[in-house]
Amino acid sequence: MTELILTHCDGPVATVTLNRPGKLNALTKPMWQRLGTVMRELSADESLRCVVLRGAGGKAFAPGNDIAEFETERSNFDQGKAYGEVLHGALAAIADCRHPTVALIDGICVGGGLEIAALCDIRICGEGSRFGVPINKLGLVMAHAELAALVQLAGRAVALEMLLEGRVFGAREALDKRLVHRVMPDPEVEAEAYATARRIATGAPLAARWHKQFLRQIESGAPLTDAQRDEGFRCYDSEDFRIGVRAFLAKQTPDFVGR
Repeated sequence: MTELILTHCDGPVATVTLNRPGKLNALTKPMWQRLGTVMRELSADESLRCVVLRGAGGKAFAPGNDIAEFETERSNFDQGKAYGEVLHGALAAIADCRHPTVALIDGICVGGGLEIAALCDIRICGEGSRFGVPINKLGLVMAHAELAALVQLAGRAVALEMLLEGRVFGAREALDKRLVHRVMPDPEVEAEAYATARRIATGAPLAARWHKQFLRQIESGAPLTDAQRDEGFRCYDSEDFRIGVRAFLAKQTPDFVGR
C-alpha cells in the first residue's frame, strides 16, 4: 500500500511529503489523520531542527480535500464534524510543532493545502504556483480553526475577499497578500526551501523553539505571567549560549547542541 504521508530525515532537517501525486495530493481523511500523527512525532524528536512540508510530483502542494470522498465521509453534519476533528487535529499539530517549519510550494496550493501552508513558519513558492479558497463553489465554509491562520497572515479584509470571491490567483498576488514569504523561479523553489531549512538548522535550536513559544504566548492575548517573562532570560543558562558566544569571539561557526 502506498504511504500517503512520507517522511525523510537528512540530519536535523525532516521532510514531510503529501503523497498522492496522481490526484495532485488531494487530501483525504486518512491523510489528515496520518499527517497529524507524523507532525506530533517529529515535534517530539529532539534531534530535529527544521521540518519541510511539500507535495509529491512537482505539480501541486495540494488542491484541498478530495471531493470524491465527500459522499462517504462528509455528507451530513455528524460526518462533517467527525472529519473536522481529524482535520483540525492535524492543523493543530502543524501549528504546535516545536521546530521551525518551511512550506515548499510547487504548483497548486488551494483550500486545505493553503491551510497547511499557512500554518508553516516560512512559505516559499514558485512563480507558477496558484492560490485560493474556492469553497463557495461547493457550498462549504472554513471553520473557525481553519480560518485563524489565514486571517493572521492576510488580515480580515483579504481573507474575506478570498472566501467571498473564491478566485484562484497567482504567486505574485499571493506575495502581495502576505500569503508567502518568497517567490522563486519554479526550478529554484526546492533549492531555496532546503537552503532556508539548512540556515535554520545551523542556528541555535533552543532559541528557535523559544521564539515560536513566545510568539504563541503574545498572540494568545493573555497577560504574561512572571514565569513566562522570566523564560525570556533562560537562554543565558544554556550551553548553546556559551557555545555561540565563544564561537563569535573566535570567529568560528558555532556547533549548537540543543541544551
